[in-house]
Amino acid sequence: MRRKTKLIHGGITGDEQTGAVSVPIYQVSTYKQDGVGQHKGYEYSRTGNPTRFALEELIKDIEGGHAGFAFASGMAAINSVLMMFKSGDHIIFTDDVYGGTYRLLSKVLNRFNIEVSFVDTSDVQNVKSAIQSNTKAVYVETPTNPLLKITDLQAVSELAQEHNLTFIVDNTFSTPYWQNPIDQGADIVLHSATKYLGGHSDVVAGLVVVNSQQLAEELHFVLNSSGAVLGPQDSWLLMRGIKTLGIRMEEIESNTREFVSFLQEHPEVSNIYYPGLESHGGHDVHAKQARGGGGMISFDVGSSENADKLLRNLRYFTLAESLGAVESLISVPAKMTHASIPKERRAELGITDGLVRVSIGLEDIEDLKEDFAQALRG
Repeated sequence: MRRKTKLIHGGITGDEQTGAVSVPIYQVSTYKQDGVGQHKGYEYSRTGNPTRFALEELIKDIEGGHAGFAFASGMAAINSVLMMFKSGDHIIFTDDVYGGTYRLLSKVLNRFNIEVSFVDTSDVQNVKSAIQSNTKAVYVETPTNPLLKITDLQAVSELAQEHNLTFIVDNTFSTPYWQNPIDQGADIVLHSATKYLGGHSDVVAGLVVVNSQQLAEELHFVLNSSGAVLGPQDSWLLMRGIKTLGIRMEEIESNTREFVSFLQEHPEVSNIYYPGLESHGGHDVHAKQARGGGGMISFDVGSSENADKLLRNLRYFTLAESLGAVESLISVPAKMTHASIPKERRAELGITDGLVRVSIGLEDIEDLKEDFAQALRG
């Protein structure tokens, strides 16, 4: 199946008993057994639910992995993957990582003696230099949040295989429509499905795909033990959103490229971060491993005051923490998504107070350009 067809016909489709073309919402907690251990594949909905399983099969198919898992949020997915490791293990992370991931690592998992190193994974030599005797995994975002740095997935995969490390990729920004890290050698792929996969600002969820039976068994054990599962209604909403992922991402891509061209001509905008630009440092690598530039752009408007003025005057960009929705969203990472990262650390990374991140939606692009222009004029 081609990509758009797989979004609709992948996984489990419809209901054989009734002929319904949509997978039913199995709003159920437990299941009748004919005898002890004699059930029809389901015994308790924390362990497995038919609606959630249909979603898990769908994300498995569109990412090209061995098994999929659905969690109550993106952070629940990340936490569950990291709970597969143990005290004393060391994990290498992309330095420009989502603020929530950084907070989890620096404020929660550090209590369990899981060691982490943050390096610029856009240079594979940095990853190689960070490997220690107790290193067990490499975790990357590509593109990163919010500076959209690019990591060469194949190069890091080869390094990980050489050192017997688990290679984990957060694929939220690119989505499986534009990028499939398992094809590039990743062992585990993560999504904050709240974003593009859901696409309508109406569900919070996390998805994970693994590339082996061993990883599937380990992750399901953590999921079933910790219980951070996605409910059936949200699973159904997410499947509905995924069906239109292809047409949404193509239209968002078109809008984003035109908006980037507009920003390049604007005198009050500098340092545009977008992997679709040939001037972007990771453009060639991204073009090799992804089929599109995506809908995320970051850029600098010079100061916190300019950013505040922009936010006050916008009409069509919604100030919000999230991304990947049908409506265009805007945020100031230093004050919002990355506020949990210390100011000195943000400065090292280049997350300035004037840095603005936008998620381009499906509005008419002329309205978005006009809105931005009038907002900066004040």
